[in-house]
Amino acid sequence: MNLFDWSFAWHILPDLLRASLNTLTITLLGFAIAVAAGLLLAIGRRSRHLWLSWPVAGLIEFIRSTPLLIQVYFLFYVFPNYGLNLTAMQAGILGIALHYACYTAEVYRAGLDAVPRGQWEAVTALNMAPLTAYRDIILPQALRPILPALGNYLVAMLKDTPVLSAITVVEIMQQAKNIGSESFRYLEPITMVGLFFLILSLGLAWFVRRLEGRLELAPR
Repeated sequence: MNLFDWSFAWHILPDLLRASLNTLTITLLGFAIAVAAGLLLAIGRRSRHLWLSWPVAGLIEFIRSTPLLIQVYFLFYVFPNYGLNLTAMQAGILGIALHYACYTAEVYRAGLDAVPRGQWEAVTALNMAPLTAYRDIILPQALRPILPALGNYLVAMLKDTPVLSAITVVEIMQQAKNIGSESFRYLEPITMVGLFFLILSLGLAWFVRRLEGRLELAPR
């Protein structure tokens, strides 16, 4: 019977922890880019200028309608033929960031649309600069209700990082497969990777809930 070998698990733990740093780097950098780019895409899609809103809408729908795997394949294997040379890590971060930016853009758009019309009319009447209006008036009201959705995408992005092993990014899942192919033992590395994703996903969900609580409006 193939029982779990604790001594082997402790032996491979340092290798998995080193690979987990790549997983965390991809997730955190990718999400930072996604939330920033998603906001810009949402604002562009809501623009009254058709020359801006239509191309942005087309880009969002195109990326949301195609698999992440195909997108990172293009970034890493196809685009070098046209002068864009990226390392596997760079292509992975950029690919997953742009993919999720299009999802967060729709979340932002829903939040912006939920801001009462009177608030938009007020910033217009006060002749506030767009940047100031968004920063001080609009975004604080739009972010509170969409924070849980953004948190869900953060966890989803973490769980999608194994896709990047297809372009030779050595994240924790790829390292587990490498260990399994060398030792012919898959139970321990795959189990440990599953626990890693479980613990980190629960931790991120807890963090988002705490942040959501801090941003809640005090009851009147």
